[in-house]
Amino acid sequence: MFDHTGIVVTDLARARRFYDAIATAFGLQTADNGPEAFLFGKSAEEPIPYLWVGTTRPSYWIEGSRAGINQMHVAFRAESKAMVQAFYQAALAHGGRDNGAPGPRQGAGDYYGAFVLDPDGNNIEACCRGEAAH
Repeated sequence: MFDHTGIVVTDLARARRFYDAIATAFGLQTADNGPEAFLFGKSAEEPIPYLWVGTTRPSYWIEGSRAGINQMHVAFRAESKAMVQAFYQAALAHGGRDNGAPGPRQGAGDYYGAFVLDPDGNNIEACCRGEAAH
């Protein structure tokens, strides 16, 4: 669980197609956040937590930073293995690259997850734990 996090992308339209697709797989949504960004989260009624996705250079970036240079990892909680699989298929169909097909992970206990790289190389994961992972 998180309050918010953010990633900088190089092509907002391409990123929006990717995140719109995985939002659908999770039952989430995206919302405009000005001409250079959008938000990925639950809904306008429940706006937090969210992922900010945009092309604006953050003021806190150190010199030399750019989109994709510092790979970010974001794991989204899925309710079932089917949701993990839907995320994975939607991501691959909309510009994502495989970084670990859906399945259990060695040494992680009751865990089922999938990893994809978004269009800018950020590692995006969907996972479920406990009974949902069986």
